[in-house]
Amino acid sequence: MEQRRMILPSLLLILSFLAADLVRPTHAIWFNLPSTGTKCVSEEIHNNVVVLADYVVISENYTHAPTVSVKVTSPYGNNLYHKENQTNGQFAFTTAEAGNHLACFWIDGHHERGGDVSLSLEWRTGITAKDWESVARKEKIEGVELELRKLEGVVEAIHENILYLKEREAEMRIVSEKTNGRVAWFSIMSLGVCILASTLQLWYLKRFFQKKKLI
Repeated sequence: MEQRRMILPSLLLILSFLAADLVRPTHAIWFNLPSTGTKCVSEEIHNNVVVLADYVVISENYTHAPTVSVKVTSPYGNNLYHKENQTNGQFAFTTAEAGNHLACFWIDGHHERGGDVSLSLEWRTGITAKDWESVARKEKIEGVELELRKLEGVVEAIHENILYLKEREAEMRIVSEKTNGRVAWFSIMSLGVCILASTLQLWYLKRFFQKKKLI
């Protein structure tokens, strides 16, 4: 009994550290926007996943902070977010389609040229996009209980990812089987055409030599 009492706190502590590591905040990515053209970032996300992103323009070579336009599209080209003349902002949505979601940024054309324009983007999906502080306040949980709730969310997210990967694997297997079937039929047809062409060639040569009385 004493041993069980010692193991339980240790196990909860390990789970707490694991949950904290898995739901750690996503670090922002930085990239330079060209003076002309568009720069995009993408991520493959399955459906029914919460996406939360914050972006801010950073530039030291402009008298006034330049503004950018932002457009986020789904894998099938549906517009999820579109804003112009922005120096910072946030967009959030729940995916309805599985695949690559694309976020594109470009500098608005009416700003002065010269100098690099950097943009900081923090892109969070799934469990990392959840506001755990609000959950803790709403449900009045803290400490180990909160960490266990985070771990539960992580496990659910992993389970959903596994199901998504299994679904994609099944789709790829079907595509591969169809492709293999088509290649097999094409190979058979090609072989049949070659055999037919060879037979016709032999028949023609035989008639030719018979007419010339060579055989």
